[in-house]
Amino acid sequence: MNLKKLHTVHFLGIGGIGMSALARWFNHIGVKVSGYDKTPSPLTASLEKEGMAIGFEDREDTIPLEVLESKDNTLIIWTPAIPKDSVQLKFFIENKFPIKKRAAVLGMITANMPTIAVAGTHGKTTTSSMIAHLLKFGGKNIAAFLGGLTQNYESNLILHDEAIGEAIVVVEADEFDRSFLHLHPNVAVVTSADADHLDIYGDGDHMLEGFRQFVDLIAEEGQLFIQSKALGKLGSPSKRALNVREYGIDKGEIQAREIQPLPSAFRFDYFSKTIEIKGLDLHMHGFHNVENILPAIAIALENGLNESVIREGVQTYKGVKRRFEIWVQEEDRVFIDDYAHHPEEIRAFLTSVKAMYPDSKLTAIFQPHLYTRTRDFAEGFSESLSLADEVVLLDIYPAREQPIAGVTASMLLERITSAKKSLQPKEGLLDYLEKNRPEVLVTIGAGDIDRLVSPIANWMKHHEN
Repeated sequence: MNLKKLHTVHFLGIGGIGMSALARWFNHIGVKVSGYDKTPSPLTASLEKEGMAIGFEDREDTIPLEVLESKDNTLIIWTPAIPKDSVQLKFFIENKFPIKKRAAVLGMITANMPTIAVAGTHGKTTTSSMIAHLLKFGGKNIAAFLGGLTQNYESNLILHDEAIGEAIVVVEADEFDRSFLHLHPNVAVVTSADADHLDIYGDGDHMLEGFRQFVDLIAEEGQLFIQSKALGKLGSPSKRALNVREYGIDKGEIQAREIQPLPSAFRFDYFSKTIEIKGLDLHMHGFHNVENILPAIAIALENGLNESVIREGVQTYKGVKRRFEIWVQEEDRVFIDDYAHHPEEIRAFLTSVKAMYPDSKLTAIFQPHLYTRTRDFAEGFSESLSLADEVVLLDIYPAREQPIAGVTASMLLERITSAKKSLQPKEGLLDYLEKNRPEVLVTIGAGDIDRLVSPIANWMKHHEN
């Protein structure tokens, strides 16, 4: 199938961050794009402004006519986040429309282009955006399909220039539903391999096997950059020629050393066997984000960028929306938002926040994401959240799941050891904050907690202590 010769592409779940990047790519190359999603969002509003027709009712009669009339030249792209009993999905299956998952389409796009694929249960969005930024800043012709909105480019898609020759593709390799097994990487990064998506894999061992299968997809003589703990879990590939490069904070062939959490940046030294770059300033805070940029720097060096370009590239990297995003930073009040939705992500995030503001009370608002994840990692969530001085829990965001008996946000409360903890409704959250006046406040979660971020920031900027 020649994707560039399609007449129409219809997306089921077009408002997803990865799906919307694909939609923008097809729209850019002149294919008619439409889609369905469950609810409107700022992202779907942006797509509509770019000319894409989007419906929010899962019915046959909301499918655009051009989709129905050009079946032979139409592709339906769906994400597993859309339930299998979706009316539109069933219609397209029953009527034998060409249907592919997002991951399969990404695989088709990357099959004939040099590809850098970034996998990991956490850190992949930030790391892939860092790689894309450093390469683009250094003048390389790249295309990037990202899992978040970059602050530098205000998009989850970076388009290459077809007029100037072959481009490098940077793609986020998602382990959910084994999607990353569709890709064709020449270079791969594995940022982490902690147990997650056990509803898909069954247990942690099977998830690790999925990551090993992903590593096996790397082209002969290709490269694997792998974080130290992930290497310890996956082991080093030994069946074929592959350049494996371990990285970490004070560990591995590629290291971050002398890390200093400063008010405006995290300063660190980059160290490898062949080069040392001292005093790099990363304006995306967090020890884990210093670690995330290590493979980006190494890949930039492999692609011919010199030290001065890399230094400026690191300094100009602005981060990703909802990844350690600082909304308010004043002398007596701070508000930071983060997408963390796994215990290890929360641990890394809160550890860095505490290092930045060691003398201030830290209040964390957390919205659990998925009933299965809350059930499977309840003890880990409680332990990591206990790093905060006060914890406020919101109800579980179900996403694609139905409720599970006995699984609620309140089940986390008992094991949280913070001095103050409570379960609060979203509707009354601003009133709660007004009464309690937090010093350093963080919101955490991958659900619709993002819709509270702007109101909280507005309140914090204007309330008086």
